[in-house]
Amino acid sequence: MMYLIREIQEKDWDQCKVIYEAGIATGHATFEVKSPPYEEWISSAVMGCSLVAYDGDTILGWCKLSRVSDRCVYAGVGEVSVYVHPEAKGKGIGSVLLNGLIKKSEEKGYWTLNAGVFPENEASIQLHKKHDFREVGRRERIGKMNGIWRDVVLLERRSRVVGMD
Repeated sequence: MMYLIREIQEKDWDQCKVIYEAGIATGHATFEVKSPPYEEWISSAVMGCSLVAYDGDTILGWCKLSRVSDRCVYAGVGEVSVYVHPEAKGKGIGSVLLNGLIKKSEEKGYWTLNAGVFPENEASIQLHKKHDFREVGRRERIGKMNGIWRDVVLLERRSRVVGMD
């Protein structure tokens, strides 16, 4: 099945927020405990690199590229987030989104994409590896969640198009 993707619009936020909150509820998607207002969420996004996958009026998943730093030396390095609606998992939506995000990020001059994933989120780790991310490390006991220290697996993808010179 083919899913359409496009840039996220503010009107999509209600559905995207539901998807994000479903990820939060798993305890394995983010350290966040609640979703922010749209304006706050989009403020860290790289323009043109926040996408939704949809079927008709239904948002099936979203992805976002965030800046890792305001320092100019990191202008081509971004952090990836990918979330898929629980009822749409296993249908290739994450791959469609991540592939689209990779293309958009390279058009914007990004040569390195990073992702931090809880080790328990094996599906997310496999999704990233499928799209040429490699495991570059593990931040042990990097933050507490509900009073419990959590690790984060660091994944990185280097562009084969941008930053080759």
